[in-house]
Amino acid sequence: MRVLMLNTPVPTHFSPLLPLAWALRGEGHEVVAAVQPDVVDTALTAGLHTVSIGDPYHVEDLLSGGLPPGKRPREVRPRPDAAGLAGGAKVWQMHAKYLVEEHLAVARRYRPDLIVADMMEYSSLIVGGVLGVPVVHHRWGLDPFTTGARAAAREALGPLCRRLGLPGLPDPDVVLDPSPAALRLPETSPGTPIRYVPSNGPAVLPDWLYDGPAADRRRVVVSLGTSTLDLGGLPLLSHVLRAFADLPGTEALATVPGRLRESLTGLPPNVRLIDPVPLRPLLDSCAAVVHHGGAGTLFTATDAGLPQLVLPQIMDQFPHGDALVSAGAGLTLAEAADQDDPGQVAAAVRKLLDDPSYASAAEGLAGAIAAMPSPGQVARDLARLV
Repeated sequence: MRVLMLNTPVPTHFSPLLPLAWALRGEGHEVVAAVQPDVVDTALTAGLHTVSIGDPYHVEDLLSGGLPPGKRPREVRPRPDAAGLAGGAKVWQMHAKYLVEEHLAVARRYRPDLIVADMMEYSSLIVGGVLGVPVVHHRWGLDPFTTGARAAAREALGPLCRRLGLPGLPDPDVVLDPSPAALRLPETSPGTPIRYVPSNGPAVLPDWLYDGPAADRRRVVVSLGTSTLDLGGLPLLSHVLRAFADLPGTEALATVPGRLRESLTGLPPNVRLIDPVPLRPLLDSCAAVVHHGGAGTLFTATDAGLPQLVLPQIMDQFPHGDALVSAGAGLTLAEAADQDDPGQVAAAVRKLLDDPSYASAAEGLAGAIAAMPSPGQVARDLARLV
């Protein structure tokens, strides 16, 4: 079977699909990723045969547009409602219009038996419909976007589909969903389950990685994501780390690239700044995670069975935090002023560490993930679809 992977031009949208790509390769299938330059390195590092198409997209420019100097998105932009989240898919509908001809050209040369894409890559549906090839969409998060955006996508892309001989925008043949039932959003259509396998990238693991904290300390990872820090989030990180001055007996490990550390001064002695490393092995010695609500961090921490404090900044990070709260496995501080208050952050972390119900719920979510069909099993099922 020949599998063509298409994807929106964001590395963090692509990396959750890599375990399925590896599983397909392991089953003996050919896999080629046709992606924009923004994602080429991610695909190559994962060992995939890769075709570079189109121009760089620079999603960071989209996220930073209109941000005043020194401000992060949460300080100047409201929390998106359901309509705003569905509207977040519109940029990818427009993107599909400009990329579909290049996708079609690659697909006609490669002649795939199956197309796999993330759930926002609408062009994949058009390519599959034109060529008569089944299309699988793989969610990279809890997906508060696509169910509500479906009607708008059909309207926006309908004329293009008709010009290409289709009656309208096709639906995907399969939607793969890594969400355990307790985290699934009520507004999201059910999908076919697939176990989330962390794919946090390669690294030479440092010697200290598997060393636990001192016997009288609990370790908490603070990982706000490089994109959050680049989008005016360094002051937020400073506030969060200062919260640990009020958390004796706790050790904070904060993942911060070296180029961003200069402004992080005067931190409590129980805070340690570390280079970004693959998150999953780092969590083995930890008791909780503080993060921004990105899908990769959310699912990796959930797979590790850890309670989480979410400090959302944009789009789906808000429902990610809400879902953890509903499942009893985490807390969220959604307002910018609360996130910037070290006292509130310290109180939330203390609650996660001291109330055993959070750890118990988090372990239950990890067990639910472990019970989901593996990427290998899903790969075999997809071969039967073809």
